[in-house]
Amino acid sequence: MSSFRIPAFLRPRRSFYRLRSFHLSPEEAAAHVKEATPQVPMGDTTSHSLTRSRETVRPRRLSSLRPANLVIPLRGSTIVTLAIISSLFFIMSISFAFIGADVDEPFFKHTLDDVATNSPGIVLIGESVDVDVDEPSITIRWSILGCGDGFVLAGSEGVHGSNTCGLPSSPLYIFVDNADEPAATYDPSQIPFNRDTGHRRSIQNLVQFDSDHVLDVHEQRLYPFDSYLLASTLRAVSFDNQTVPIRKIATIDITSSFDIETVDMDSYSTFSDGKEQASRDIDMRVNRPNEARCFTLLLFGVSWILTHVTIGHVMLARRLSGMRPILKHLISTGAILVAIPQLRNSMPDAPGLDGALIDCIGFFPQMVITSISVIILLMFLAIREFDLIGQPELPSPPPPLPHNRVTSALSTRSRPPPSPTEKSGSMEIKQYEMYRLMKHLKGQYVFPPVQPSHRLQPSDHSKPAHRRVKTMSKIMEAGEVSHWSDGE
Repeated sequence: MSSFRIPAFLRPRRSFYRLRSFHLSPEEAAAHVKEATPQVPMGDTTSHSLTRSRETVRPRRLSSLRPANLVIPLRGSTIVTLAIISSLFFIMSISFAFIGADVDEPFFKHTLDDVATNSPGIVLIGESVDVDVDEPSITIRWSILGCGDGFVLAGSEGVHGSNTCGLPSSPLYIFVDNADEPAATYDPSQIPFNRDTGHRRSIQNLVQFDSDHVLDVHEQRLYPFDSYLLASTLRAVSFDNQTVPIRKIATIDITSSFDIETVDMDSYSTFSDGKEQASRDIDMRVNRPNEARCFTLLLFGVSWILTHVTIGHVMLARRLSGMRPILKHLISTGAILVAIPQLRNSMPDAPGLDGALIDCIGFFPQMVITSISVIILLMFLAIREFDLIGQPELPSPPPPLPHNRVTSALSTRSRPPPSPTEKSGSMEIKQYEMYRLMKHLKGQYVFPPVQPSHRLQPSDHSKPAHRRVKTMSKIMEAGEVSHWSDGE
């Protein structure tokens, strides 16, 4: 039965009280012993003395009720109840991670306030970054904003928590990677008003646009330590073909599967007529988060452990002779063969089976080894089956006859020799006397008691050399051996 041990710091330290008098002098030690020992005055038979003696005895009785070694046994139902309470407490504790996740200030607020204070102008915010490693490509959703006096459309302030930034006040064309056609067209005259509040509505298709980019995939094979690079340039042009400088480009830095690092810089382009057009470039680096790498490596290790287990099944099945034990190992190995692909698919945002390094040293060898183990176990099973077919059938033993348990138990014991009668021979008498003597030497009850009257007396030299052997009838007549009943 399970038990609960009380911590040592909660136990009474009796050994300290027994040994604390070592530092005292003999007189002081005797005084302490005298104070600890209850004394009853001589001749005092009043109820007051009896009450005092009972009070001194009560604590000792209570202390005797403590469990031995301060270990409290726990029942099975108590253990299950404690396990359920612990599980619920753990689930509730983890659920608190969702509380307050959106309490922080908007992610881009500090960046927008800084632009509005130091360098007012057009700002592009990458609010969504979708990385597709199978293509491989990346899609960014941009929001067109204006920060500072003269760049904000009236009634649109307060975007991303910044009161100094909002929708641009002038129409714009946005070109991505110097394309011939603009990727987005922004016209403030198309932005509707809210009739109740009078503020501008932020319609996504009117103030946002998407841009697709091709990723650099030189390190794609190193999953989960793969990284991707992106370099792009963007420029803004007004409807009258005047370049509008972009003061800032920023993107989110965390997605569900990747960490994103973005660095922006000023740039310009020179055309054939010698004109320069200002633009803004970004360098983006996409990496796996540490949590995703940790879970991927754990699943990788678990898959290899299961693969090693299949090898152990083969080694154990080789030493077995029956079919049923081998069948158990075969079922376990087959379950592992089905589980390994599921573990591979559980890896966070894993690439396809395109020859990544983690598959070359993990998934593919694991599937090969596990499949070979299943084949070997099937061969063992077939060999045992053929061995059983080739063996001749042995005749089955006859069924045991029904009998009483008490009778069978008595039959297995050795029965004592029968009591001697007048017709018993000397050998039967010896056996019976030996049986009674052995019981007497073992300390068992013998009735009538063993008497040394029947032992042979030392020979008398005065008598003739030969002595006469007494018959059983004469021995019984002389009273040297008592008459025993047959039922003893």
